[in-house]
Amino acid sequence: MSSSSMSANISGEPPAVRVLGSWASPFVHRVLVALNLKGVEHEVLQETVGKKSELLLRYNPVHKKIPVLLHHGKPIAESLVIVEYIDEAWASSNGAPAILPRDPYRRAVERFWAHYVDDKFPQGIRVLRGSEAGGDKNKAAEEMSAALQHLEEAFARCSQGKHYFGGDSIGYLDIALGSHLGWVRAVEKIAGVQLLDDAKVPNLAAWADRFCAHPAVVDVMPDADKLVQFTVEHAALLKAVNAPK
Repeated sequence: MSSSSMSANISGEPPAVRVLGSWASPFVHRVLVALNLKGVEHEVLQETVGKKSELLLRYNPVHKKIPVLLHHGKPIAESLVIVEYIDEAWASSNGAPAILPRDPYRRAVERFWAHYVDDKFPQGIRVLRGSEAGGDKNKAAEEMSAALQHLEEAFARCSQGKHYFGGDSIGYLDIALGSHLGWVRAVEKIAGVQLLDDAKVPNLAAWADRFCAHPAVVDVMPDADKLVQFTVEHAALLKAVNAPK
């Protein structure tokens, strides 16, 4: 469904859907999973770590961050905004299910928990992987474990006994939380902690396995060992850049 190297289709025109991103970014993973769920053909333009391409600066001049979705050349930024856009732009694409619940209350609940995920997980992951100077790893692990416990309870309510937060199929909150699973597994290895503990959050642990094995996710989610290696290489790069000249 996606390509990382082609710059034009057979007619010579740019692909209708392009994503500026990085294979290691959980926020980019959200966009790619949503596109895959909708069956939307797309091209991924990989950004170089530590650099910002001219395309990124042109299309996201405010935050200068990935991901950016380009749809017929029109940019949309911020991962959760992009996921909602994809759900609306391809509402009935190939018979794909809706990503956001149609019920207003359920939609509001999933948005609440998605923002909760973004409040708790990126910071904790940065600390546990050692990329946050002065971060307390024990405190970060405790806070992430507590967040997962809250999400275990939310899963019981949102899923209504089915396989995903979205019910029978992957939905908005599945994408919001699931995008971090590669890094959760990676920091468990890096920091020697156990976060997705079968004994403490059994429903979430089983959900995580289902989510990562889903056809829309399996080729998007990076292997934890690859992310561990990325962390080592990124730390070495930063050390070299910051070394006294």
